[in-house]
Amino acid sequence: MQNSDVSFRKIDLTDVIFENCDLSNANLSEGIIHRVNFKNCKLLGSDFSEANLGNVSFENCIANLCNFAVTRFKQVIFDNSILQSANFYDCSLNKVKFYESDINDVDFSQTSLKGIDISTCNFEKLNVTIESLNGCEVSTEQAIGFASLLGLKVKSIN
Repeated sequence: MQNSDVSFRKIDLTDVIFENCDLSNANLSEGIIHRVNFKNCKLLGSDFSEANLGNVSFENCIANLCNFAVTRFKQVIFDNSILQSANFYDCSLNKVKFYESDINDVDFSQTSLKGIDISTCNFEKLNVTIESLNGCEVSTEQAIGFASLLGLKVKSIN
């Protein structure tokens, strides 16, 4: 069964658990998603744009190429999930946690990462402005990488 034309646009979900579901390419744009858990789900290319997510968890999910543009997040956790090339353009992130997730090539353009901890995440590159990084929590290794992008040469002192 192919689900490439599944549309849940403007859906209202409360107290739902999606476990081992394939929601790839599903349209959940403009949805209100509250107290929802996505566990071991495939969300490849799903569209959450302009949605409101509150008290939502993504655990062990494959969410590459997901579109979260202009989405409002409140108390959301991405735990051990793959978010490669996901779009977080112009998002509002309030009490959002990224824990041991792959955020390589994620687009955080126009999104403030103040108070967001990405220190346990893996990435080679991010699309983010220097202003958006103000207040973001990163690991020492990540900080060295960001410093090099600013043109700084980091020396270790022995």
